[in-house]
Amino acid sequence: MSGVNLSGIVKAYGAVEVVHGINLDVAEKEFVVLVGPSGCGKSTTLRMIAGLEEITAGNLMIDGRRMNRIAPKDRDVAMVFQNYALYPHLNVADNMAFGLRIRKMPKAEIATTIADVAEILGLTNYLERRPADLSGGQRQRVAMGRAIVRHPKVFLFDEPLSNLDAKLRTQMRAEIKRLHNRLGVTSIYVTHDQVEAMTLADRIVVMNDGAIEQVGTPMELFNHPANTFVAGFLGSPPMNQMKGVLTEHGAKIGDTEIKFDGFANGQAGRDVIVGIRPEHVTLAAGEQTSALPIELDLVEPLGSEALLHARFGNDNVVFKADTKGDIQHLSGVGEVYVPAPLIKLFDAETGHALNAKG
Repeated sequence: MSGVNLSGIVKAYGAVEVVHGINLDVAEKEFVVLVGPSGCGKSTTLRMIAGLEEITAGNLMIDGRRMNRIAPKDRDVAMVFQNYALYPHLNVADNMAFGLRIRKMPKAEIATTIADVAEILGLTNYLERRPADLSGGQRQRVAMGRAIVRHPKVFLFDEPLSNLDAKLRTQMRAEIKRLHNRLGVTSIYVTHDQVEAMTLADRIVVMNDGAIEQVGTPMELFNHPANTFVAGFLGSPPMNQMKGVLTEHGAKIGDTEIKFDGFANGQAGRDVIVGIRPEHVTLAAGEQTSALPIELDLVEPLGSEALLHARFGNDNVVFKADTKGDIQHLSGVGEVYVPAPLIKLFDAETGHALNAKG
């Protein structure tokens, strides 16, 4: 079993602790993405798994073996970096073969392995080229190929797509996902891009300030965020969050009451944050919907849909709407409707999500 287990992992630089005792189990063949803002500790955590950073406290297990004091070369992990880290004087084939030669693999076996991996990555026609003669996407595929040829127990990706343009990032995301489905190797991927996290991950680990905020599948985190941080980090645009007060029949935001059922008696008057995802509103009233009067500021067309930037009470909000091929009908929008079951509530003081019982 080539799973990875982090138990109470701490990283400190002198008196400054940057990773605060995190616990995480990554199952065999699982693709887990660590996501969070810059400085949240995700890359430091990945580097501790790789052996590039010393673990201050806690235990790291890979394939059932404690790895805290094991040298990086003996951990049987392969890492793909943001900056490719290719040898400029070597061609593609030699870059991919370098680690295998260090391990004294027979030449015939190296050649076969390189040919097989090059075919998987679409690099067969580029094996004689040097990195300077390749595009950014091709260089990243070479870096991935160098990791794949080792047949490691665990793949580690440290923001590998950050240096690519938007079109290439989309293409490479799909290639990485297909590659994982084909190879089935346990993978841990670090990114600050929540779109990469949502599209690639079997499970997402949202980190903030050196701690884990929530772990779950992409749709679990999108539909049921554990707190306001996760709610605001995942989603594009992020969830609208507005200060409100619970009433007997729902919640009041300014002068507007949003009605919903399910909260226990005695909760009226509790300060809450009301969360509404941009894509969860409609322009037509329906069952269990509440009207939100808005002051439309601008309409941002995106093709099949548009973003409505508006004011709702004292809050700036963003909602999504279908364009139906035109945006003229959106210019006069004065209210939107939100279905009660899709409203999320968070405690105003702690930011923690409230369940149906308060």
